[in-house]
Amino acid sequence: MNLAFFASFIIFCIWLTYQLNKSRRREAQQQRIFWDREKEADNTSRKPLDDLQYITIPFDALPMEIMADDPAIAECQETLHTLAESPIVNFTCISNTDLKLQYGAANLHLLSRYDQSYTILARTLQKWAKTLYSSGYHQEACTILEFAMATGTDVSHSYFLLAEIYQKAGTPEKVKDLIPTAERLNSTLSGHITRRLKEICS
Repeated sequence: MNLAFFASFIIFCIWLTYQLNKSRRREAQQQRIFWDREKEADNTSRKPLDDLQYITIPFDALPMEIMADDPAIAECQETLHTLAESPIVNFTCISNTDLKLQYGAANLHLLSRYDQSYTILARTLQKWAKTLYSSGYHQEACTILEFAMATGTDVSHSYFLLAEIYQKAGTPEKVKDLIPTAERLNSTLSGHITRRLKEICS
């Protein structure tokens, strides 16, 4: 019995050593691939930014007059006007390495600024919509959130609030229409948002 146990233990140790070495080799290979791509990215020349999907804030189509005197609303609108003065681009979940490879290392700082503006935009739209919704302006909140969807936001609460608005408006079929949008998101939150929307529809 002891001999059998000892033999099993030796076999287990050999298997464990093999798996650990395999894992280390795979990790080392991934590291080499990463640094090779990073080196290539750092040597990529500056490229034109003409093909970027710049986001324009449609002030004329948004409920700018509703509760404009409310401090929270006024702050959101002021933020949006400030954002509109500079380019806004959604680079959610696109790595710096990929950005450098596509547009050149010299453009990274500029592109990061565009993406930061988008992050602020998505959060501001959610805050604005939630404030209006809480005050009973459901259709106005819906307009804001639908614009947020069009920009590719991955703010999960924007999807869930819009789904709630659709249900209360008696248009649950529109919640189903949000699912493909969530599935197409280039975001780690895509799965979570999609599952929640499907639960709401069921």
